[in-house]
Amino acid sequence: MLIAGFPAGAWGTNCYLVAPAAGEECVIIDPGHQAAAGVEEALKKHRLKPVAVVLTHGHIDHVASVVPVCGAHDVPAWIHPADRYMMSDPEKAIGRSIGMPLMGELTVGEPDDVQELSDGALLKLAGLEFGVSHAPGHTKGSVTFRMPEVADVPQILFSGDLLFAGSVGRTDLPGGDHAELLESLARVCLPLDDSTVVLSGHGPQTTIGRERVSNPFLNGMDAPRRGM
Repeated sequence: MLIAGFPAGAWGTNCYLVAPAAGEECVIIDPGHQAAAGVEEALKKHRLKPVAVVLTHGHIDHVASVVPVCGAHDVPAWIHPADRYMMSDPEKAIGRSIGMPLMGELTVGEPDDVQELSDGALLKLAGLEFGVSHAPGHTKGSVTFRMPEVADVPQILFSGDLLFAGSVGRTDLPGGDHAELLESLARVCLPLDDSTVVLSGHGPQTTIGRERVSNPFLNGMDAPRRGM
């Protein structure tokens, strides 16, 4: 498996390109502020062909380059319906008044093809499988993408802004809810194996096992019982 990631823009948002191998089709995760050039560089370097853009949530630092990236490659964007409005109305999503400057000129709006994500969905894209879990708290439409363990590659969780190395996503923006975030962490993250690699929306990679014992928001938290 090939995962090419890089931090983009003023917020240092991690954008990921995921493919079975170099020279094959790929999925682009969270092409945010000023990510388009980095996406093109990674596509050229690894000889990849995008088939879709998938979004962990709708904040501008994660979706600002969706329109140019999808337009350049004629691919759809997948987003949870609760966050879809943010692509066209980023100021409302972060609590700014319409017309206030937002990091200079940004291309806002929807690409030509938008598909909606749902909890429990299994996306089969570029020869890969992504399990979708709705994980509100940071935003109402936040999701994570989980890739199963394959051969010697551990399970991978693209956590967006739900879980970071040593921290969790903020909940003080419109649509944020701290209690919902804690519930999402318990339901989505804690049941995963300790070996699960976490690739988050900001900062370095980590593992579920590391966060279970060292992250102050997860330490001492119990996973929900199955069937409850």
